[in-house]
Amino acid sequence: MSFLPKSRKARTRLLLLSVIAPVVAVAIGLTLWGMRDSISLFYTPSQAAAAKPEPGRAIQLGGLVTMGSVVKHPDGRVEFTVQDKISADRVHYQGDLPDLFREGQGIVAEGSYRADGVFEAKRVLAKHDETYMPKEVADALKEQGEWRGEGAPPPNYDVKPYGKAQSGT
Repeated sequence: MSFLPKSRKARTRLLLLSVIAPVVAVAIGLTLWGMRDSISLFYTPSQAAAAKPEPGRAIQLGGLVTMGSVVKHPDGRVEFTVQDKISADRVHYQGDLPDLFREGQGIVAEGSYRADGVFEAKRVLAKHDETYMPKEVADALKEQGEWRGEGAPPPNYDVKPYGKAQSGT
């Protein structure tokens, strides 16, 4: 007893489907595999500490720039700390910062973690007016109770200075 249909038309359709389905599956798999490095995930410092993204993986790190943490070097390097309510991460950046970059404000840094746990930023984005904050940063800060937008209480920074706080290392 055969499991194939008796109709010639149905057998042809079944054969066609059995040839096309694996080809489509392989095409989808190769497409997803090729795009795996172009996906840039967004993390706050505490989410990055929990997820532990591997060194070199392109991500976006967002949060508030810690007051007093910005160090500018003569060669154009800038070091600062990005924090959320739970954790803080040190960021190194080579280049000019956006005009609206300042301590206590929300930023998104695009780059990757180095093997030593420091975030090496390739691009730094700052909010563009007095009320705007990137959606990802605002959502993450609201989730942690650190939102500083309309009707929010004043911030409470009980995070210890870099080196003593939980970091992405």
